[in-house]
Amino acid sequence: MRLFGTDGVRGVAGQFPLDHRTVRRLGAGLVRALPPRPGGLQLLIGRDTRESGEWIETELAHGATGEGARVTSVGIAPTPAVAYLTREGDYDAGVVISASHNPFEDNGIKVFSGRGEKFTEAVERTIEQIVADDGWQARTDSPGEVPGQNLVGAYLEHLKVVLQGLALPPGFTIAMDCANGATTPLAPRLFADLGITTHVIGHAPDGRNINLHCGSTHPERLVTTVLETGSHMGVAFDGDGDRAIFVDHLGHVVNGDAVLLMCSRQLQREGRLKGNALVATVMSNIGLELALAASGIATIRTAVGDKYVMEEMIARNLSLGGEQSGHVIFSDYLFTGDGLCTALNVLRTVVLTGRPLADLAADLVSYPQVLLNVRVREKVDLAAVPAVAAAIARVEQRVHGQGRVLIRYSGTEPLLRVMLEGKDQDEIRAWAQEIVDVVQQELGA
Repeated sequence: MRLFGTDGVRGVAGQFPLDHRTVRRLGAGLVRALPPRPGGLQLLIGRDTRESGEWIETELAHGATGEGARVTSVGIAPTPAVAYLTREGDYDAGVVISASHNPFEDNGIKVFSGRGEKFTEAVERTIEQIVADDGWQARTDSPGEVPGQNLVGAYLEHLKVVLQGLALPPGFTIAMDCANGATTPLAPRLFADLGITTHVIGHAPDGRNINLHCGSTHPERLVTTVLETGSHMGVAFDGDGDRAIFVDHLGHVVNGDAVLLMCSRQLQREGRLKGNALVATVMSNIGLELALAASGIATIRTAVGDKYVMEEMIARNLSLGGEQSGHVIFSDYLFTGDGLCTALNVLRTVVLTGRPLADLAADLVSYPQVLLNVRVREKVDLAAVPAVAAAIARVEQRVHGQGRVLIRYSGTEPLLRVMLEGKDQDEIRAWAQEIVDVVQQELGA
């Protein structure tokens, strides 16, 4: 039974694998999978603003306490806050209940180790095997309230170190979109504490409006807010606060690739870019790789998913890694994507270089990129479907030496993603569509 995808357990709240019984068994299975400790394991749980978050937290905690664990809820908090507090406190694991940028109907469960790092696939497979074993039963009594504790202040103090000793230009203002999600109670407070004037939108969660026409996947409102308020820049978080997308003062969206470029060069200037390299996924534009190479910075590619970025950074002892989508990891602070930390590091780069965000982002010359999705009946080996394999081979031959072809299945949906990069937008879109048409004919749902 496969429960964990590329970013934890994900699904529609109330349906398998996020039905009441399975969630309770997941809580119990997590405790059973970890090494015991005298007095019982200690778990920390945080959640985003979805209406299903409370009952999922309750069921998960009930299953865990049934196996002797002690569970503390930090309430609504960003994913990186839970990771940080787990690492700094006396906890054996941290659990985040969130579906990130997905709509409110969905939810998910992500687990961090006591070191504040996402669990490896090996541990996830162990938990799955335990949950699938019918030889044991989770507790069957009614769950009670999960004990809560206000711990987020320590996380905010940790973040303030990023700007320590720096003075912002007088009158500097930032527009901010909290996606009606987990950063809502924290982001405005953090920036106010730092003396930064903000114009905040997406900060009225009602349980159902998380990511709804707002946040990092819908930056249109933020663009309007930046232009209407005359802000020097804007930042949009996603529902659980582990990613950030930016808008410059001209209203242009700045993605994770540009953030990786500007921040890696800044870290390099400060002598803080370990290994003179960074980690990006296969989705990052080839323009990023070329720009980094011009600065003597190597690019190490991984599969899509910030946990793969994290694992590669740890293995190579690197300072920076991330995704085009805005998941960026600064290992000096935490080994997981952190939207607030990313925002402060971009702000730090703007201040130290004396260059506006628009100028810094212009250093990245991106090749045209097309990404098309096609729904499939099943996720089969494409090499075993002759017509699909032939179509891919034809397109790869055309872009050879002047672009990239990347084809992969979604980790959470029955989708095949077809991505092309090349010199001409219309040309690569036609080639991508050529592959999609064949896939639709052979494998389409």
